Amino acid sequence: MAAIKDVLYVRFCVTDLHAQQKFLDDFGFQTKIEDRLLMARGTDGSPYIYLAEESSEPAFVSVGFAAESAAALRDIAAIDGAPVEPNPLPGGGLIVRLTDPNGFSVEVVADIADSSSLTVAGRSGFNDGVEKQRLGERVAFAAPECLVKRLGHVVLMVNDFSATFAWYQRRLGLLISDEIVMDKDGQEQTLGAFTRCNRGEEYVDHHTVFFINAGHADFNHAAFEVANWDVLMQSHYELKKAGHQHSFGVGKHILGSQTFDYWKDPNGFMLEHFTDGDLFNESFGSHKRSPADLMGTHWGPDGMPGQ
Repeated sequence: MAAIKDVLYVRFCVTDLHAQQKFLDDFGFQTKIEDRLLMARGTDGSPYIYLAEESSEPAFVSVGFAAESAAALRDIAAIDGAPVEPNPLPGGGLIVRLTDPNGFSVEVVADIADSSSLTVAGRSGFNDGVEKQRLGERVAFAAPECLVKRLGHVVLMVNDFSATFAWYQRRLGLLISDEIVMDKDGQEQTLGAFTRCNRGEEYVDHHTVFFINAGHADFNHAAFEVANWDVLMQSHYELKKAGHQHSFGVGKHILGSQTFDYWKDPNGFMLEHFTDGDLFNESFGSHKRSPADLMGTHWGPDGMPGQ
């Protein structure tokens, strides 16, 4: 089966590139603008995990995934007879452009050359109630080159979950981690599902794409991993001081276990910081969970961001 390694980037149109760049810098990316394209990266090797162009109307443009290999990319392209083309962005490689059943643009890339990794935010050891890792020293933080590590997942609202998941499963090899179901008039109804990459025995994030069975198509949010709890909370207060719009959090999800914090960018698109998420491999299987599990938290506000 054709497969992907991970989600790699999101692409937008925004109304003011420089205002967007200021927000992304404050959010913890390393950014640059070249040829009217705003590119943002994290500390991992990918040369970009966020892209934006300026337009009179803001819009979610596409989500990009990294294929396992160039051969896997060609297998994906062959399903729809889509051309495999040179990728014009930094790092080069190959790209296939697809359109899913909801009209979302889906880009799959392979053989992109990594940039040099950047310094990851770090800190001295933790002293919890059971184990003491920091003895004879104060807490110390390593100065990072940027706070964000990588894009972890994307959440999309879709017209029909079954048709959407079938499309992504066939092309990208996604597995369901947790399907959200409820009883309606004695019949099981799917509200959506957290889906993950299938990399066999290798452990991957609990979800790469969460599809919400909304009856309409829309972007919900993109989530970016940070190194640890301290980085997430430092970012929370820096974004607050800078006057950016907070959306939801801080809290800890039940499904996926991520500690989360959601913000709105200048165009109203929602971006999330997260850390400490669950990792599963193929043997974890697929499970059915309730809306209460979806809406609940281990701690923090209940509900869904953007409500």
